[in-house]
Amino acid sequence: MHRSEQPDRAPVGIGWRQPHYAQLREQRPALAFLEVHSENFFARGGAALQVLQGARADYPISLHGVGLSLGSAAGIDPWHLDQLAALVERIEPMQVSDHASFARLPDLHANDLLPVAFTRQSLDVMAANVQQVQERLRRPMLVENLSAYLGFADADLSEPEFFNALTRSTGCGLLLDVNNLVVNALNAGCKDAAAVHQACAWIDAIRPGTVGEIHLAGHARLEHLVIDDHGSRVCPAVWQVYRHAMRHFGVVPSLIEWDTDVPELSVLLDEAALAALCMAELNSPQESLA
Repeated sequence: MHRSEQPDRAPVGIGWRQPHYAQLREQRPALAFLEVHSENFFARGGAALQVLQGARADYPISLHGVGLSLGSAAGIDPWHLDQLAALVERIEPMQVSDHASFARLPDLHANDLLPVAFTRQSLDVMAANVQQVQERLRRPMLVENLSAYLGFADADLSEPEFFNALTRSTGCGLLLDVNNLVVNALNAGCKDAAAVHQACAWIDAIRPGTVGEIHLAGHARLEHLVIDDHGSRVCPAVWQVYRHAMRHFGVVPSLIEWDTDVPELSVLLDEAALAALCMAELNSPQESLA
């Protein structure tokens, strides 16, 4: 089997970006779903929404947001939530997700995904915001773990404890970004093997049944910092953690993200096929005996 072919239409998708709009609609590759950034389609009409509605006829759509600011003590921006609710009604997506971050003050809304402190106070804020979104959308959402380049001294919960408590109290799910786990471990000073071990331990601490989607992406290694730039192929360490995640959670819909230096569509499809092969390996007799 050529690796650009997905075995038995595994639940693998790609982030659908503007350079591939036309080509993907023409080729209609065997993907399980497409994911788009919600905010790019907030306009009530126009070409972008028309393109998305056309793709929705061929594929399930996952709406992945960057601007809800679920961790903001200022609360959810009513206008933003209105636009998202209208888009959800039009597209009827398979998933709606956003990040465990804050980007909003009362009079300022930035598009930076800033990390929250893993404290009980932050948990209460995020839980209230998540619940507000879910009640408005009339569906559970997924919340993604962040790449973060600093920690907070007043944290009184571990990150897995924070997400376990959030999913338990609100009924939301976790969008698990395994690349972010590796990036965070590398920035904490771990070498590759130790970063994999730390990321796998993080996964083992998450309650089974809470992960609704997994993200896979590349990162950039600079001299003193690792950047979650979604600008390259998934590295071996992240694939290793991904296999561990599927052994822990079972097969979960998985997505290839690529947002900078976007390559030819064939490269994304090749990465998606590798994820599908990982899923096939999980169900192989050899894996069952491992």
